[in-house]
Amino acid sequence: MQLFTGFLMLGLISFGGALPHARRVLVEERRWLTPDEFVELLGLCQFLPGGNIINLSVALGMRFRGIGGALAALLGLIACPSLIVVLLGVFYERTQDNPYVRHLFTGLAAAAAGLLVAMAIKIVLPLRRKPAAIAIVLLGFVAIALLRWPLLPTMLVLTPISMFLAWRSAR
Repeated sequence: MQLFTGFLMLGLISFGGALPHARRVLVEERRWLTPDEFVELLGLCQFLPGGNIINLSVALGMRFRGIGGALAALLGLIACPSLIVVLLGVFYERTQDNPYVRHLFTGLAAAAAGLLVAMAIKIVLPLRRKPAAIAIVLLGFVAIALLRWPLLPTMLVLTPISMFLAWRSAR
């Protein structure tokens, strides 16, 4: 029940920008994960197909309560946003020609972008004492953002390198 209600509130509060709030709720408020565990689990969830926050809810639910926990966390996460999307779709369909509505949606997009930048900063902070991790992050950024290489080949190269470096540092 805690997984369901925790992710239900997360889905309701953070509609459109769940990842920044997820870190705050899961690490700082509920203390279900440490900052390092969050970064590691998020890294795995980003590599898996599907939405990062969806994968994160399923992974965390599985960790604590198995399949039932995964379902509870997932259903909690998607219940409110699904209803909100349907209601916004109906609203937008009826008011899409209104310039105020266009400005509203533009503002929402800007707020989501700001939340994404804030979350990226929080995720990078635990890595600041890990030079190998910083190198992988920088290589990924250069490859994808600057050189415009495709995500999948970049991940297929960087993931084994990252795993090797993590294994070496753990020894």
